[in-house]
Amino acid sequence: MNVLAVIGTQELLIVAIIGLVLFGGSQLPKLARNLGRAQKELQKGLAEGQAEASSGDDDETS
Repeated sequence: MNVLAVIGTQELLIVAIIGLVLFGGSQLPKLARNLGRAQKELQKGLAEGQAEASSGDDDETS
């Protein structure tokens, strides 16, 4: 199930306001950039793990 389908506009607005209050306007771009980098690293690691697992499966059948 898509998480964003459950979260409405009002909830997103509340989360944005809380983030602005907690981190301040100048820190939010840095936080978003770091989250984006972390997501890319996670996806890269998952892809490498899948490639390694699939190559390991090929070795077992040979």
